[in-house]
Amino acid sequence: MLNRRSDLPLNKDPATRFLPWLIAFMVYLAALAVAGVMVLDRVSSDWEAGVSHTLTVQIPPGEDEEKDQEILTNALNLLNRTHGVAQARAVPLSEVMTLLEPWLGKSDTIGNLPLPMLIDVELAAASAIDLPQLTRDLEKITPGVSVDDHSVWLQRLIQLVQSIQMLAASVLGLIGFATVGTLVFTTRAGLALHHPIIETLHLIGAHDSYVGRQFGHHAMVLGLKGGVIGVGFAVPTLFVIGYLAGRLESTLLPDLALGLFEWTVLAILPVITALIARVTARATVQRRLKKMI
Repeated sequence: MLNRRSDLPLNKDPATRFLPWLIAFMVYLAALAVAGVMVLDRVSSDWEAGVSHTLTVQIPPGEDEEKDQEILTNALNLLNRTHGVAQARAVPLSEVMTLLEPWLGKSDTIGNLPLPMLIDVELAAASAIDLPQLTRDLEKITPGVSVDDHSVWLQRLIQLVQSIQMLAASVLGLIGFATVGTLVFTTRAGLALHHPIIETLHLIGAHDSYVGRQFGHHAMVLGLKGGVIGVGFAVPTLFVIGYLAGRLESTLLPDLALGLFEWTVLAILPVITALIARVTARATVQRRLKKMI
């Protein structure tokens, strides 16, 4: 199928000698951009699902452990009675120490620090809660308590991720535009080079669509080769990025590893590139032949 007979010696065109490598470079950049967009979309979805509709209540530690436990119990009872709260639980000290390990390291002295008591609050999805009033009620139990609403910083973080996604999508669009422009230029050069042969084909009854299919098939083969090479270089690059990210603390960075869906999308990039090359070449030939002959 890829090596079918052609009446035009397009394989010998000097203009197409380096075209697969140019396409490979474009596909390489496109693969990185597509992978980045998909990973960021998954990360933002995981963040939103993980911390949306949640609050964190921090109670400053005191000097009396029994009194601290009484304050914690009273705060839990108040939260569980509050309208809009689905569940409230005290965060164990072991979990607090795990959260501090990326910054303070693993040490037994962390447990001796005056760490605040944390309460993880899960809100009901369809309920609204009066945070200022909740804070005032908690301050009646103990002064200095704070209520952190994760939705505020989460929204800012999601906006940042969406901005990066838009930038990556813009880069992807520029790459596609440059690829199409390269294919148009190469096809026009081939038409000019083989103009005498094309005139002869017209004299013996060949239609413009026949010539267009010749160029389209040739461009499709070159696009497929370039796409395979580009994805072939992108795969180890993404593996290296995932490996380096995996060596860092998992609490500092989200999981950047690609899943089955992401790898499937990258695998079909060469096919998409080949189809774009075929359509672009045929359209260029059809439009150009109307002016040449």
